[in-house]
Amino acid sequence: MYYIGIDIAKKSHEVCFLNQDGGVLDGNSFKIPNTLSGVDKLQKMLDKYALTPENSQVGMEATGHYWLVLYSWLHEKGFTIKVINPIVTDAMRNMRIRKVKNDRIDAEIVARVLLFGDYQETAVAQGDTLALRQLCRFRLWQVQTVGDLKRKVISLLDQVFPEYADLFTDIFGMSSKQILLEHTTPEEIASLHTRKLTTMLNKSSHGRFGKEKALELKAVANGSLGIRIATDAFAFQIRQMLEQLEFVEDQIKLIDGEIEKYMAKLDSPVTTIPGVGPVYGAVILSELGDIHRFPSAKQIVSYSGIDAHVTQSGEFTGSNSHMSKRGSPYLRRAIWGAAFIASWSDPQLKAYYQSLRARGKPHRVAVGAVARKLCYIIFAILTENRPYEVRF
Repeated sequence: MYYIGIDIAKKSHEVCFLNQDGGVLDGNSFKIPNTLSGVDKLQKMLDKYALTPENSQVGMEATGHYWLVLYSWLHEKGFTIKVINPIVTDAMRNMRIRKVKNDRIDAEIVARVLLFGDYQETAVAQGDTLALRQLCRFRLWQVQTVGDLKRKVISLLDQVFPEYADLFTDIFGMSSKQILLEHTTPEEIASLHTRKLTTMLNKSSHGRFGKEKALELKAVANGSLGIRIATDAFAFQIRQMLEQLEFVEDQIKLIDGEIEKYMAKLDSPVTTIPGVGPVYGAVILSELGDIHRFPSAKQIVSYSGIDAHVTQSGEFTGSNSHMSKRGSPYLRRAIWGAAFIASWSDPQLKAYYQSLRARGKPHRVAVGAVARKLCYIIFAILTENRPYEVRF
């Protein structure tokens, strides 16, 4: 058996061939550009030493997203590819007397990890699962963009119209957004005819707001302490951000539609689990991939990073343990969110949460414990492919 170690980078990759005795073929590694000519060079080197999918294994680190292109090419060629957790290669690198780090040595280390066979793989999702993962991560980015835009709008309003936040329960609701898009500053609102403002409010709120709200708005605008300089620039920014906000929110709806299609194809019972709706369910499925790669629920706890990080040295053991947060941040976010919901919506998990709180455990500690229990539920439901049953 031959072992092919590849150190991944953006522009080029370093490749090292090892034989079964650990000897480096050709005496050294070689570099290939991340282009079509690069894979042509790799193919020629494979042919030179008669390395085939039958007599070789390929290993590479999961470095950002740069590994996926070469992985795809090798997968089409039929090679067995191990995407190795960087923690493993770092540990082997640290075992060397001279802790030198360069592309040539890194490629050789990856190959030797394969040779020794003691490593942890990073799962590579296939087909629909990979597509679902891409959509879920993109959705999270869009949701974070919405949050950023809202915070910036609030910051600008605090300067232009500091009293505005008290006029609506949600300043990003339909009525409020319509006002700000058309008449952003206190001066603009104060100068509006009451009848026109009433009509605008009535239409945008579907009859909820009328003349009374219009008069309140005008009165507060007349007495606003907002800045009086560069108001046009502030108003322009607010309108631009509100338009961006509407656009991104529409995009999220489209993403949700795409996620729904893939969830229908996967037909998983994951959404029957307490606290797990369509969004959290999609994240959990896409981040876990094939559930059978986890020997037990304990591995899901670890993979999601909600296991406890324990500090111990000699006879000392730390009294305060924290989440390790070493796993998938996307999976951790979904399970934690589901646990928060389940801690008051599922009878059994609610009772467990309340028992922890009664013992003096802080809210976050109690939710973390529920999250760990959820990992065991997720493992059981997905392994057995059956819906969750509520127990009273």
